[in-house]
Amino acid sequence: MGMSAPSVQAVIATRSDLRQVFAAVALNPSIVLGLLAFGSSAVVWLLVLARIDVSQAYPCVALGIVMTVGAGIVLLGEQIHPTRIIGLLVILSGVVIMARAQ
Repeated sequence: MGMSAPSVQAVIATRSDLRQVFAAVALNPSIVLGLLAFGSSAVVWLLVLARIDVSQAYPCVALGIVMTVGAGIVLLGEQIHPTRIIGLLVILSGVVIMARAQ
């Protein structure tokens, strides 16, 4: 998946020139989807900043940590430790507190 895909790793392992590496990366669907998601998130972030103050919007960036852990569990089958759950709850409570602050 992504940069660890066999097609990409094979090109990197053979110390191919930059054009071959770029072609292998550009043709990998996981990488293309990741770049599209990254670009979309930048657009959404700019739209959010156009509507609310950065002091209110920025704490929501921490939700990215929560979503990343969730994606790791759902998509990659990662295990979650109880300590990590506590950390996620602290993050979520901090976001709620910041969102309610006037």
